[in-house]
Amino acid sequence: MINIEPKYVDEMMDWISNISDAEGPGTTRLLYSKSWVEAQQALSEKFKELGMQVEFDAVGNQFATVKGTENPEVIHATGSHIDTVVEGGRLDGQLGIMAGYMALNGLIEEYGLPKQSIRIISMAEEEGSRFPYAFWGSKNIFNMAKREDVEGKTDGEGIKFEDAMRQAGFEFKTMETDGFDQMDSFIELHIEQGNFLENANKQVGVVNAIVGQKRYDVILKGQANHAGTTLMEYRHDAVECFSRIVVNGIDKAKAEGNPLVLTFGRIDAVPNVVNVVPGEASFSIDCRHTDQEVLNRFTAELEEEMTKTAEEMGLEIEINLWMDESPVPMDTKIVQLIEEVCEENELNYQLMHSGAGHDAQIFAQHVPTGMIFVPSIDGISHNPQEHTNAEDIAEGIKALAAALYKLAY
Repeated sequence: MINIEPKYVDEMMDWISNISDAEGPGTTRLLYSKSWVEAQQALSEKFKELGMQVEFDAVGNQFATVKGTENPEVIHATGSHIDTVVEGGRLDGQLGIMAGYMALNGLIEEYGLPKQSIRIISMAEEEGSRFPYAFWGSKNIFNMAKREDVEGKTDGEGIKFEDAMRQAGFEFKTMETDGFDQMDSFIELHIEQGNFLENANKQVGVVNAIVGQKRYDVILKGQANHAGTTLMEYRHDAVECFSRIVVNGIDKAKAEGNPLVLTFGRIDAVPNVVNVVPGEASFSIDCRHTDQEVLNRFTAELEEEMTKTAEEMGLEIEINLWMDESPVPMDTKIVQLIEEVCEENELNYQLMHSGAGHDAQIFAQHVPTGMIFVPSIDGISHNPQEHTNAEDIAEGIKALAAALYKLAY
């Protein structure tokens, strides 16, 4: 199998990370920004140096393809998204693109051209960091994105989505299909963004599923009153009710066990002053699991118990479920293939699930899809401190290259 030098990995990641809208810290490359355009153009030159055919779709997804010598119509793809969060790390998203480049470069040097085509996709957007819409890139590939969902939406500076897109040289899709959705497999390499692999002392993660997610906004309405004169037994304290819900919910999640996770991430109290019993509290809930039935059962029980707690304390409760994403299993044959190449090449790997969302979850609805993870030190991501040892990244790229070799060579 090909050899990937850690020094080469660092050189490639430093190169792409330096293309940023700001000097730092970290990398800021938002959808359709100046640095986004620069990064896509720079990647085009890299891909062309490998003899790849480079194309863009209407919205700015980039497709670089090396044609197969025997069955070029069969396409095996890899890649990820080129956009970042504000002051993001040097790996998230762009690692998947550069890993595909490094893997393919090594394969061509070692074995020549593949029998079937290999494609690297640099997707326009995944993060939702500039405009309130995520997976714009991958959803457009499969005609899942709707023009009306983004048209008129603005960024933090008041720039409209469509104006930024046209300024970058792109436009809304007008055809039902442009052919870029025709591929026979897709494998995305990504940092884990958690600490499972690091704690397990593993260098490669083989992902078998991406969790489903339910997100809620909840409002509790009690009665604001004087903090000094309102006795405890007469209070309808929204923060107390919230606290009981949190403790009960977290205890329930711990009893359920892995891989279920439950997070109360935001709390706003009204009037939020020191000497008034809070009359209202609004908060968020994020619940995730790889099994749809378990996720549905757990959240239904949670909703019922929250409602009961509020009623017992004399409060009104409003529960708004605003995200309901189903778990997405990876393709069984692709997962088995990645496991096989890890074993054959004696890579230190672990079968696992993904607790975060990725472009692969969009692809998996249309194309046989797999994912490869590499460890995140301290689980840090979306942060300038995001880091993975180059030696670990090299092992992940070896797994990707070996899988592409079995598929296309």
